[in-house]
Order: sequence, then structure tokens, then C-alpha cells
Amino acid sequence: MISYSIYKLIHLFGLLLAFSALGGMAVHAASGGTARASGVRGTVLTMHGTGVFLLILGGFGMLARLGVVHGGLPGWILAKLGIWTVIAVLAALPYRQPALARWTLIALPFLGGLAAYLAVYKPI
Repeated sequence: MISYSIYKLIHLFGLLLAFSALGGMAVHAASGGTARASGVRGTVLTMHGTGVFLLILGGFGMLARLGVVHGGLPGWILAKLGIWTVIAVLAALPYRQPALARWTLIALPFLGGLAAYLAVYKPI
């Protein structure tokens, strides 16, 4: 049986993977790079996808250890799922809309901060 602490490490490792991949894509696109010009695009997309998967795995693992999953999900969990969905979809943005790549860089810390706030304070 996997402990709460291990699930938390999985969750945080997924966060690091997803955010570093998105940040790298956004910086590359904002500086004029294209998806075809990037020789590591497949690696970055794999990092992002793996990161989002680990975020979800670790998050639901922690919820299972806390017994929160039984009986419906509280609002703060639904809000976090919404945030992680946005982060997952953001991988498509930098190269399709390079003008929004800078906004992606700005939004990432705020999305991460909001998700952390929801996890720590559970306001809804």
C-alpha cells in the first residue's frame, strides 16, 4: 500500500514536470521559436503529459488515503481538477498562438498558487 507521503511526492514531481515543460514551450514560442524548429518537442510533450498524469495520480492517491473520495468530491477538489485541466490544455497554446505564450508564462505561477491555496485552505 502506498503511503500519503509517497503520493504527495508523486503529485509534486508531476507538478515540476508539467510546469517545466510548459514554461520551456512558452519561452521558446515567445522568443520566436516554432514547433518544427524545436528538436525536443516530443520530449517536452512527453514530460508535460507524464507530469499531468502524475499530478492526477498523486492527487487522487492522497485523497484516497484521507478518505475524501467516498461520498462525492468537495468543491475545492473540483476547482483543482479544473485548474489541472487548464494546465493540461495549455500545452496546445504556445505554438498555436505565439502571441499568448507570454501570458502562459504569467498564468502558470498564478494557476499553481491558486491550486496550492485550494489544497491548503480548502475554502469551498
